[in-house]
Amino acid sequence: MAVNSLTERNDERTVQTREETRSTENYIRPAVNIIETDEGLVLTADLPGATKEGLDVNVEKGILTIVAPAHHTVPGQSAYREFELATYYRQFSIPESLDHEKARAEYTNGILTLRVPKAEVAKPKRIEVKVG
Repeated sequence: MAVNSLTERNDERTVQTREETRSTENYIRPAVNIIETDEGLVLTADLPGATKEGLDVNVEKGILTIVAPAHHTVPGQSAYREFELATYYRQFSIPESLDHEKARAEYTNGILTLRVPKAEVAKPKRIEVKVG
């Protein structure tokens, strides 16, 4: 199987993990899809209960971090719950071949969509062949 150029492992960067034993807050690991396109990387994350204002999406030293506190927003007092909401937390190592400065994020109906384009130097270039 070929190595995926956008999500290949780079041992120089390490994803920091949250130590559950030392943290007083519980974290939820949201479901995420990452798709590589010709233009770059498209990440979608399922973050129900989070708000646009509470979302923190950033890239530092090649590590993409998503943090989003989530709350129940239905009015009234809960009589029964089968799931609890907490702060969403997820990190990914992403390659330097992406243009982090041009990343765009949208949050609609509990779904975060993050688009990170390839840097111009990483895009394939067609070289014209001249006769003569």
